Amino acid sequence: MVLINTINAEIKFYQLLAELMRMGSLITFGLIVVYIGGVWKFWTGFRRTNFTPSISNRLGLSLLWPALFISNKSYRQNFRKALKG
Repeated sequence: MVLINTINAEIKFYQLLAELMRMGSLITFGLIVVYIGGVWKFWTGFRRTNFTPSISNRLGLSLLWPALFISNKSYRQNFRKALKG
């Protein structure tokens, strides 16, 4: 009887672990979609910003948008300008 309870507990544990892994995958997928969407929207709206129009600026500022958005007020304002349209 103790052995059966132990096995059932292990099965429940592994089912819970599998469910958490699926949820983690879903969250990761969502974050990737948001990141790529932000890159795309900033890239296409770059001409509306106050940044110097060069490929290196456009590429760097597009790829680093999450960190810059969090840390830089001027970038946040320009990011919002790029998203409008």
